[in-house]
Parts: sequence; C-alpha cells; structure tokens
Amino acid sequence: MNFITKEIRAKSVLTKSGIPGADYCINPYIGCAHGCRYCYATFMKKYTGHTEPWGSFVDVKINTPEILQKQLRKASKGNVIISSVTDAYQPAESRWQLTRQCLEILLDFHFSVDILTKSPLVLRDISLIKKFENIEVGITITTDDDRIRKIFEPNAPPIEARISTLRKLFEHGIKTYAFIGPVLPMNPEALVKKIKPFTHYVFIDKMNYVSKTIHLYKQIHLENWLDKEFKIKIVRRLKEGLSDKETIVC
Repeated sequence: MNFITKEIRAKSVLTKSGIPGADYCINPYIGCAHGCRYCYATFMKKYTGHTEPWGSFVDVKINTPEILQKQLRKASKGNVIISSVTDAYQPAESRWQLTRQCLEILLDFHFSVDILTKSPLVLRDISLIKKFENIEVGITITTDDDRIRKIFEPNAPPIEARISTLRKLFEHGIKTYAFIGPVLPMNPEALVKKIKPFTHYVFIDKMNYVSKTIHLYKQIHLENWLDKEFKIKIVRRLKEGLSDKETIVC
C-alpha cells in the first residue's frame, strides 16, 4: 500500500478544545501513519476528501507556524494539547518539524502545553520541552504485549520503545503520564510494573471503540475482552496496582 503525503495550507490551527483540562488543541497534520485500528479520528476523512484507508495518508499543514503566531496574538492564555486527532510526532514530523516549531512559538507566548504521543521522536525536543514553566508529556501505552500492539496498532512504535521514551522523559525531570487508552488485551500487573516508576500520574480511558475492532478480537479468539464486566475488572486491577499513584479513569 502506497503512503500518500500532501502539503496543504490551513486557515486555522489553534482550535478550541472540548477535552477536559485543555483550552485549545493543535493538530499540525491530518491523518496518521500509525494506522491504529481503533482510532476515533477516522471521522477526519470526511473533511479532507481522502478515500484511502486510515493510516495510509497524511496532510501536512505547512503554514502551521505562521497561522499559530497570528492566532496566539489574539488568544486568551490557556492550556494547549498537542495533539487531539493525530500524532504530532508521527514520522512526517522528522521532516517538516511543525510540532517543534509550534512548541517554540508556544514557549514565546508563555502558554502551558500537554503533549500526547506514541512516538520516541518526542525525545528530540527534550531541551526545548524543559524550557517551559508548565508542560507535561503523555505516552500512550495500551498494552504490555507487543504482539497485541502489532494487531491493533500495526505501524505505531513498539511498546518497549514507548516505555523507554517515558523513562527518559522522567529522568530528565519532565512531568510525565501514561495514557492507557483504549485498554487492549494485556497483563495489567505487568503493564503497571513497567510504567509505574516513570510516571507522575496515569490516565485510563475505558472507551474501546469495539465497533471498529470486534472482528480483530474474534480473529485472535479474545472475545472475552469485549465483555464489559471483564474490562471493568481489568481496569480495577490497573487501579489497584497504581494505588499509590494518581490515577484518572474516564
């Protein structure tokens, strides 16, 4: 399958956010190369004209820094999440560096920032991140089992690479959190053991978007993970393992 990359020009990049705790969001890219099978952001396709499968295209908003500067001059101070419907550190970022440029601008305007990614590429920007007065970095880690990752997140970085990224950020004194969402098949105690030492808090998202993935659960004979009560027990086990850590469940 050919991957399609297209440069586009955006009219707006700083968007009001409905996410609790975030006033704004910035998405420098449309689409995501990670191709997670459960991704809720597939709705973005209807605004782009893309008919290709999700995970096979990315639109690069090449004028993001220019537009962001203009919008921030008029915006009230607030917290910005990067990103909400893409991964701002997906492979395209290594070439276009739009996320890094956004961080440099946000630093100049003294905005607080929340970065959420699956990618070790965020480590490139550690020195810049450390300049912020108020910033935190979350790493999405949905399972402890890389075999499961390959099924549900086929092009995303390996689980161990994400845990290593979390550790390095933590060791640099950056406020970090693990985002467990969706809760994929896992050994919850094993996952807790891997992430607990390197997080200031943990966020667990109970949404699983099973309408997109029910066939995958059936293919790998893990239908029990579709059962609501079973999933509640898994979340409870995660919470118990994280009992001495701030844990937010939604």
